[in-house]
Amino acid sequence: MKPVQTVYIVGAGALGAAYGSVIHRAHPGSAAFLAEGQRYERLERDGVVVNGEQFRLPTYTVRSAGVADLILLTVKYHHLQEAVEQIGACMAEHTLILSLLNGIDSEEILAEHFGARRVIHGLSLGIDAVRTGNRVSCSSYGVIYFGRPHNDPVAPEVNAIQEFFSACGIKWETPVDMLRTQWWKFMINVGINQASAILDLPYRAFQTNPHARAMMDAAMREVIAVAHARQIELREDDIARWHEILERLSPDGKTSMHQDVQQRRKTEVEMLAGTVIELGKQSGVPTPVNRVLFDLLRAREYDYLDHVGR
Repeated sequence: MKPVQTVYIVGAGALGAAYGSVIHRAHPGSAAFLAEGQRYERLERDGVVVNGEQFRLPTYTVRSAGVADLILLTVKYHHLQEAVEQIGACMAEHTLILSLLNGIDSEEILAEHFGARRVIHGLSLGIDAVRTGNRVSCSSYGVIYFGRPHNDPVAPEVNAIQEFFSACGIKWETPVDMLRTQWWKFMINVGINQASAILDLPYRAFQTNPHARAMMDAAMREVIAVAHARQIELREDDIARWHEILERLSPDGKTSMHQDVQQRRKTEVEMLAGTVIELGKQSGVPTPVNRVLFDLLRAREYDYLDHVGR
């Protein structure tokens, strides 16, 4: 298996900028951003600033990029199709794609376009990066969980990424059951991301405020019910496991969806509550909490996206 030496990062938001800075500091020149249009111009002109330090990673368009060993996807879910259209020209036979998108189906979409052999399942958990413009603050870089859907034994291509992340100082884990881990992260996002965006509150509230935590937990319990209907073994103690991680996050940190609403950007509500509602309908599982969260978040978006100029 070819070692990972070059990484193209698609998505220079909080997640992409944070991990890009870590890789660049460890191995300057090995990581680059892939972008088009105004995003390319901004990155080429300003770079990214992480914890007060400016990083100017190489930035390529599809036309100027070469071939990458690893493509790291850190875009929002609603930008996935755009990313799919970009990365095809940057791939050779050995190129791997690691998706860190929220949700439970980005890997399926990528596999339809590029084949399952290339696609590595992944997620990031415990990172508390907050982005304003091109500036990112981050006190915890969390853990990247990744691998094939099942990892016993670990495939050579997964091992190659493990070795690269270790060399960069990025914490990682490869669960035996990666699909269950992805559903666990999906459960977390459905709870904390949506509740924080609606309540306009940082992690501190969910560490200390029993009412905020109750809203978060209620949304997550609906994911557990839907998962059981699909033979995914999430449990009540998976919520407790998330609470332990939550306590270690910066109290002033904000979820990505909270940041999206504050900065009047499109959220991932369709991929979170929308997916729970749809899967609930398919399985006959009631999802009233996520129905309310969906309507509240779309109402917020309508005020600053759909209704602009009317």
